[in-house]
Amino acid sequence: MPEKFNDRVVFSLSEVAQSVQKTLLQRYSSTFWVKAEMNKLNYYHYSGHCYPELVEKKDGKIIAQFKSTLWKDDYETINNNFLHILKEPLKDSIKILFSAKITYDAVYGLSLRITDIDPSFTLGDLEREKQETIARLRTENLFTLNKQQTFPLLPQRIAVISVETSKGYADFLKICSQNPWGYAFFHFLFPSLLQGEKAVDSIINQLSRIRRVKHHFDVVVIVRGGGGDVGLSCYNNYKLAREIACFPLPVITGIGHATNETVVEMVAYRNLITPTKSAEFLIQAFHNFSVPVNKATDTIKQFALGFINEQKYKWLHTSRYLRSVAINALQTHHTFIGNFRQTITMRSIFYISNNKSQLIQYGQSVFKGTKNTLLNSSKFIGLTLTSLKKSHINFHLSHQNALLSIQKHINALDPVNVLKRGYSISYYKGKIIRKYTDLKKDDTITTVLYDGTLKSKIISTQKSHTNDPENKL
Repeated sequence: MPEKFNDRVVFSLSEVAQSVQKTLLQRYSSTFWVKAEMNKLNYYHYSGHCYPELVEKKDGKIIAQFKSTLWKDDYETINNNFLHILKEPLKDSIKILFSAKITYDAVYGLSLRITDIDPSFTLGDLEREKQETIARLRTENLFTLNKQQTFPLLPQRIAVISVETSKGYADFLKICSQNPWGYAFFHFLFPSLLQGEKAVDSIINQLSRIRRVKHHFDVVVIVRGGGGDVGLSCYNNYKLAREIACFPLPVITGIGHATNETVVEMVAYRNLITPTKSAEFLIQAFHNFSVPVNKATDTIKQFALGFINEQKYKWLHTSRYLRSVAINALQTHHTFIGNFRQTITMRSIFYISNNKSQLIQYGQSVFKGTKNTLLNSSKFIGLTLTSLKKSHINFHLSHQNALLSIQKHINALDPVNVLKRGYSISYYKGKIIRKYTDLKKDDTITTVLYDGTLKSKIISTQKSHTNDPENKL
């Protein structure tokens, strides 16, 4: 009850709150539909309740803001509807059309209690975002940019963006590594979130990492599995779609759904729907290369075998022909040689018979001539020997006298005899001194005499102007 204070009616705070609550209940007794942007869902796992923050924006500025509540049972029903219709869960930053009732609590204040949300309204908004992204990429001439990338002849080095524990990633690796043809792939995982509002930044960050080492890879593969069609609205995001469209390597997507193709799948070099199909596509690229090579190999083998067989046949034919010709030639020449041998034998016998007496006469004449020549030569040799003995004695005597004369001359030139006559030999550092320029002041020299040696120090040197030995050093 209100109180009196200095002629004033005073209400307690709870009484005011009760009055406001009563007024709101009378004025807003039924639910009504409201459209707004759900800035944050504020879902609490331990209770299952949500406390969404609702805003309305104009020109990027918030012009209205309201708190709201979404109780656990209502949230589960609404979220299941979203998953069924949108293939997306209820999440932050989406526009919603919701049925609500105004409530007021003395402690928590004014809020909207959400009882239902129409997913078709949000579906239209998401589709509108998708179309806006497509239109913007087309306007910027980026929509088909990644499709224009040159696909490698053998896409062997693969940068994979996926969740390490996802089934889709495991399927992709299994198909690549266990292909029955033994094609070898190198793959490196760049782990990323692949659904939800945080997936956009996560995928872009991994693409940036790959861009820095792009020379190590041939293609980029984004694979996702096990999530069905849930949480794919992030693949309509403009920033993510633009990054993939402008990426310097071909991007292949296999994010695991078959309906309502996303913008990222549209702008990628190739969308293969599932991780398994993505792996099979890469293997097919190897097939496209290996099949013509194998066919060419078979063609070359067949041609080579045919050529070898043809040459073998020609060789056998030629060898048989040569053998036949050689046998005929041998037989012909064998007969000719036999006849020629008989002719030579007969002619030799005939010639020897006719010239036998003449040969005997020649033999006797040669014997007599040889005997006379030997007798004459023996006499000549005797005379020559006597003459040689006399010449030898004379030669020996004449040269003996010459040797004695030379001996005397050598003795006269003997250094010892020269030293005896008063000459000397000077050395500097073990070498005979021949020029005064070989010495300089204060050099020590050794002088050899007949009966000893002298050590001297050079006081000065001077060039000789005459041939007088006394003017020399």
